[in-house]
Amino acid sequence: MANNIEPKVTADQVALVHPRAAAEAIVSHALTGHSRAVGRSYMESESPHARGPSPIDFDGLSFPSIGARERREDTEESRAARIDKISGAVRTILECIGEDPYREGLLKTPERYAKALMFFSKGYEESVTHLMNKALFQEDHDEMVIVKNIDVFSLCEHHMVPFTGKIHIGYIPENGKVVGLSKIARLAEMFSRRLQVQERLTKQVAMALQELLSPQGVAVVMEASHFCMVMRGVQKPGSQTITSSMFGVFRDNAKTREEFLSLIRRSGI
Repeated sequence: MANNIEPKVTADQVALVHPRAAAEAIVSHALTGHSRAVGRSYMESESPHARGPSPIDFDGLSFPSIGARERREDTEESRAARIDKISGAVRTILECIGEDPYREGLLKTPERYAKALMFFSKGYEESVTHLMNKALFQEDHDEMVIVKNIDVFSLCEHHMVPFTGKIHIGYIPENGKVVGLSKIARLAEMFSRRLQVQERLTKQVAMALQELLSPQGVAVVMEASHFCMVMRGVQKPGSQTITSSMFGVFRDNAKTREEFLSLIRRSGI
């Protein structure tokens, strides 16, 4: 009897046959959580409990939310409906914790919180390509470019409480291709204004710059305090989490990496 089982193809085999496609797929997964292939999610395919096909294209809109495109295309009416829906959910939460959502002090809290949450998560409304529009330039510069001490504010996706800190971003241009300095900070802002984990946030910023600029290398270091460790759980105020993501010469050359790390540690101008 014929065997209908399809032969399995490993990621290594794909990389050997289609090296550029494999590289693009890896970058796609890092930026959005999904592959470029229509109807396929890398996150879902790697899960033992794979769900249905992914509706998200490679556009930098989300990781891994399925509602980001709909939110970005909100009209005034649909945005108002979204805020009303969140407000209703907040009233339910207030009741469940033993409060009266209709007392004077809390009467407008659901709407306030709904609007605040929309701001905290505004990164879902932005994409890398739109953010970087007309901000790439040619300059006669092939040395390190660093923007450090960028304040970032994000929400931990596990408990939806804040984690805050600073991110330091550096790259070395290839063939004089540079990006506007403010766009580097905006890139960090875009990825941080989503439900996140620090490890992924750090890597997303690094891989986005690597994809956009194709530089000699990219280095990103982030230091943050997580309120899920401060206000609950182990309750350790003062603890910090440090993550890094490096590509190109920053990963391969110890002297280049150490120069970057020493420069971000220096105080003052």
